[in-house]
Amino acid sequence: MVILIINICKDPLHYYEFVKPIEDILEKRNVKYETRYYQDISVSDIKNAGKAIICGTSLKDNDFLQHMDKFDWLKTFGKPVLGICGGSHILGLLLGKKLRKKQEIGLKKIGIRKEFLGIKGQLDVYCLHKLQVLPMTFHQKNFYATLFHPEVRNQEIVLGFSAV
Repeated sequence: MVILIINICKDPLHYYEFVKPIEDILEKRNVKYETRYYQDISVSDIKNAGKAIICGTSLKDNDFLQHMDKFDWLKTFGKPVLGICGGSHILGLLLGKKLRKKQEIGLKKIGIRKEFLGIKGQLDVYCLHKLQVLPMTFHQKNFYATLFHPEVRNQEIVLGFSAV
C-alpha cells in the first residue's frame, strides 16, 4: 500500500518545511509513499494510493484555495485521508464547512478528549495558520485532520495515520 503525499505549496522551497518532514517520518518506518503536487495528480496516482496525506504550507500560501476543483476526487476516494493545516482547510471545505480567519503561531496546549489516531489527553502542538475551517483535530468517516503541524512536534500522529 502506498500513501499519496499531496504537496499544496506554491513556492518550491516550502516543500522542505512542510512536505519533506512527512516523507522523513514515513521513510524512518519504511512506509511506502509517493509525493505529488496537487495540480499534477493523475488518475493512476489516485488508483495506486491506499491513503493520502495533504500537507500544510506557509501562512501566505493559499493559492490552493483557488483550485478546489483539483481536490474533488477526495469526495469519492473512500480511503483514509489526513489533512494537515491547509490540508484540513481542503477537507473542511469539501465537507461544506466555512473558512474563517484565525491566526495562531507557535506552541499551544490542546486537549484531545476522544482518541485521535492513537493520541488522547493533553498535547503540546505547533500552530502556523491564519485561517481555520475545522477544529484542532477532526475525524469524520475517512477524513482525519489537524489544524496544527504534527510533523513538527507530534510525529506519532503521522505514524498513527499510516497504521489506520
